[in-house]
Amino acid sequence: MSRTTTSDNRSFPLQRQCPFAPPPEYDRLRTEEPVSQVQLPTGGTAWLVTRYEDVRTVLSSPVFSADGTRPGFPTLLPGQAQVLARPPFIRMDPPQHSFYRRMLIQEFTVKRIKTMRPGIQAIVDRLLDDLLTRTPPVDLVEAFALPVPSLVICQLLGVPYDDHEFFQSRSKIAVSTASTAEQFATVLGDLRAYMDGLITRKQQHPGDDLMSKLVTEQLEPAGELGREELLMMCLMLLNAGHETTANMISLGTMALLEHPAQLAALRSDPELLPGTVEELLRYLSIADVVTTRIAAEDTELSGTPIRAGEGVIALLAAADWDPAVFAEPERFDVHRGNRHHVGFGYGVHQCLGQNLARLELEIVFSTLFARIPTLRVAAPADELPYKHGTLLYGLHELPVTW
Repeated sequence: MSRTTTSDNRSFPLQRQCPFAPPPEYDRLRTEEPVSQVQLPTGGTAWLVTRYEDVRTVLSSPVFSADGTRPGFPTLLPGQAQVLARPPFIRMDPPQHSFYRRMLIQEFTVKRIKTMRPGIQAIVDRLLDDLLTRTPPVDLVEAFALPVPSLVICQLLGVPYDDHEFFQSRSKIAVSTASTAEQFATVLGDLRAYMDGLITRKQQHPGDDLMSKLVTEQLEPAGELGREELLMMCLMLLNAGHETTANMISLGTMALLEHPAQLAALRSDPELLPGTVEELLRYLSIADVVTTRIAAEDTELSGTPIRAGEGVIALLAAADWDPAVFAEPERFDVHRGNRHHVGFGYGVHQCLGQNLARLELEIVFSTLFARIPTLRVAAPADELPYKHGTLLYGLHELPVTW
């Protein structure tokens, strides 16, 4: 067994060269160095894991801990250590992680999410009505891709959508690798104060929303949830609920427009819609680098020893483009028909909101291309502003016309 070190000072994250494909270095790593060490932007090192089976092992084995309080836990953002000092439940291991996840799971079941379809459809219809009154070109991110999931998660949580500019502007800073630790601390303080005020309002005037339910049923002293834990849980849901799906809407729209034969197949057979969403999730893998772990004990992956206390990053895009699992992974194919990608992660930490995200994407793509059949991108693909310096890949803007 051998260990591939950082003798070449390879830095991370690596940048995508094609709007849709993972960084080209992933292919070489998967073949030649499936477990290799890199320098992190915050200092220290971590092991990159690129093969599908190894990625699933990292995300499902208790040998690899998600506990952000462990010394040496890998961080990609300058201020991330501030959050990990008192982490949200997604940075905990069972049984603590299971304890908090159980409080939320009933709100995100397939059955519960299905009841949200009419409300989501109404949001999509209203936003498209507004978009069609504008003179093109129009920024699809600002007019549609971001407002759809923001409105949905705000309604679900009970967060006033009128405050969306406040929390979206701060969330943008919080997930950017260009932000300083000081900037991160400032926006985190702003967001915490905002959410703390909302919790107080829910205590005084509870409504018919998830946050009110958590406040009335789970918050101490009557329940088992401390105020700090509730605050971080709600911030995590708010940020994840709009940021990830917004990126999938804009980038997914562009992917379909850039593959007209695939879009035509979808138009001719609406039954392909669920599979198209799965293929977009695999093909784009926008949350590529968020699945960080730390080895809880000495172990090995693909013949490479990993010592206890060493950081590990399970690269989702590398796994979803592994040719040993997905034939011709570089080919976007709405007929591919698989759901075993890791776009939502894997194991006990698999994305809690995946059913909601799938429903939003199905409604968005079916409605968008039906309402605006002549939709097209109003700028060359290689000139668009991509989110290279953030934890979640996507587009800052997507000018469209029709």
